[in-house]
Amino acid sequence: MTIPIYDASPQYQLLKDEIGQAIQQVLSHGQFILGPEVQKFEQEAAKYLGTKHAIGVNSGTDALVIALRALGIGAGDEVITTSLSFFATAESISNVGAKPVFVDIDETTFNIDADKIEAAITPQTEAILPVHLFGQPAQMARIMHIAEKHDLKVIEDCAQSFGACYGGNCIDCDGEDCKDSIRSNISGKQTGAIGDCGTYSFFPTKNLGGIGDGGMIVTDDDEVARKAKMLRVHGAEKKYQNEMLGYNSRLDTIQAAVLCIKLTHIDDFNTQRRKVAQRYNSMLGPISDLILPKIVEGHVFHQYTVRVKDGNRDDLQHFLKSEGISTKIYFPIPQNELPVYKNHPKLPVSHQLSKQVLSLPMWPHLSKGIQEKIIEKISLFFQS
Repeated sequence: MTIPIYDASPQYQLLKDEIGQAIQQVLSHGQFILGPEVQKFEQEAAKYLGTKHAIGVNSGTDALVIALRALGIGAGDEVITTSLSFFATAESISNVGAKPVFVDIDETTFNIDADKIEAAITPQTEAILPVHLFGQPAQMARIMHIAEKHDLKVIEDCAQSFGACYGGNCIDCDGEDCKDSIRSNISGKQTGAIGDCGTYSFFPTKNLGGIGDGGMIVTDDDEVARKAKMLRVHGAEKKYQNEMLGYNSRLDTIQAAVLCIKLTHIDDFNTQRRKVAQRYNSMLGPISDLILPKIVEGHVFHQYTVRVKDGNRDDLQHFLKSEGISTKIYFPIPQNELPVYKNHPKLPVSHQLSKQVLSLPMWPHLSKGIQEKIIEKISLFFQS
């Protein structure tokens, strides 16, 4: 038996009748591009997330690019972001003509270290782009305080955190650097609903995943929403009256139809992910060679990622593969060390953690029995 890093089949089996009916309805009415299901999903997602606007686009990457442009970020601007994320985060900043400025991460959360942000601010800084990595909210009270202090925009990358809520307390934060008014205003909010814009990916393996690519931008700003809607259809508010250079970036109607169904189950799916993470922590706790993630309020565990001490990460991964257990390394090279950004200096925490992180199989319906097999093999590796 091979254990994958993610298994979509249990979720599909649970929802297949609803999904089949939704797809058939789209096939029947034939409005495959920006059909009625897209508008329905946008309305329901905005209601769930607590935002005024939700704009469906064709990928999480396009969501970032369009959000940045809708906020007026472009050539000559700098955007502060995390060193540890998928390349789309920095790539989107570069693709609008701005410069990504990388800040090191907090070793407990893997998210951008808010203590290091202010030192990176220059006269060219226009925005902060935090990533809620692996489904854990970043230190948003502190980030919003810094943004308010320096008049900066905040774009949240929520590709891995749909359904995650900010609890109001940041790990390793004593609260001295946060305004109480900011903390109280954003406590309990969904990630993406805190900054000026939030962006999401609906790639099939995400917490809210479609059956192909898809993405979304959310905002409370009417003008930003208007521009985002124009940018997704070639920069036109009215057909054939293009006002700016835009993109062909529309959320397919079939994707929206499937996402509407899955959205009604997202809280249950995320609750199950947390239970899987709790079982992992309980069963892996005795293995001193591993540093386990903390289970904190609001974390939705898109990935369950451990740190492997003493340079054993690659050996452990190879051993598990030989035993039929899939794992993944997110991310083996920090963004600032990628060839395209080769002139950026190394950041010590992200550099170290990129050599230690290992993500174990994770999906909502991962059974206790399968987890026990995974833990058995991990224990065997360290015993030998």
